[in-house]
Amino acid sequence: MPPLLSLRSLTVAVYTDLGQVPIVRQVDLSVESGEFVGLVGESGSGKTLTALAVLGLLPRQAEVASGRIELKGQDLLRSSPADLQRVRGSEVAMIFQEPSAALNPVLTVGYQIGESLKKRGLGKRQQRKEARRLLEVVGIPAAASRLEDYPHQLSGGQRQRVMLAMALAGEPDLLIADEPTSALDVTVQAEVLELLEALRYRLGLAILLITHDLSLVAEACDRVIVMYSGQIVESGGVDSLFAAPAHPYTQGLIHAMPRVGEDLTAGQLPTVPGQVPDPAELPNGCAFHPRCSQVMTNCRVTEPVILPVRSRQEARCLLYESAAAPGESG
Repeated sequence: MPPLLSLRSLTVAVYTDLGQVPIVRQVDLSVESGEFVGLVGESGSGKTLTALAVLGLLPRQAEVASGRIELKGQDLLRSSPADLQRVRGSEVAMIFQEPSAALNPVLTVGYQIGESLKKRGLGKRQQRKEARRLLEVVGIPAAASRLEDYPHQLSGGQRQRVMLAMALAGEPDLLIADEPTSALDVTVQAEVLELLEALRYRLGLAILLITHDLSLVAEACDRVIVMYSGQIVESGGVDSLFAAPAHPYTQGLIHAMPRVGEDLTAGQLPTVPGQVPDPAELPNGCAFHPRCSQVMTNCRVTEPVILPVRSRQEARCLLYESAAAPGESG
């Protein structure tokens, strides 16, 4: 059986004054049915653009330049706009970082969930009944009365739960959650994460979680994919990758995670120095080499390919290529 979602050599480019600039570069990614996958990396790594490409929702100035996007073996890039419209919501749903921006402030919660239910052919009475059930599924108390509320009458956590209810209305196989907890306080973050895990098992959902927060990935995901500068630089099972990160970028991200009991009185939190490069001005060789603590001479001229480093774990780094001779540090 093919994966539920499969991206092959996906390249997404943006049109600028300098011409066509690749933002997502040759990405290979898959999500199996029922799997919980974390996609991590700094802002500007290409995570959200990758997800928007799946749904055909790229901004006007961007387009898929090459590659394949397959859902259950169907190439979505060859699908008609009408076919894509049927896929959105009913097979793949997406929730975003800020529910206040995604929900219409002048429409009630019940009306907005009902709009998502129309694709299932339900009448108004059935829509209301199902909207109430969905609010109960996502853990909103007094669901019947909440149907008449407007978004501003709900807390941030409740608004995110409403977004989840709307995403579940089409009974999708895959849920893409783009930073679903970053606008919430820590306690509510934990509640939303627990809800995602429960929905995964209760409904058989596959989930692709896009986040900056590695602690969320460590707690909930089966597998983690690390992106940097539009490329996947490492992937593997959560346990093995967190125990032995292979790529220097992944090592830096994990080292920067706050730890309980850590003494920070002597300085600030550890960080990965520098910043993600401008896609229009990528350095030669490895895109990460200007920030890398393990840089070698070859890194400045040779672009690495992704290679297996241990069982079910891959990294895009010359440290794992036989051509990278020892003793070239500097």
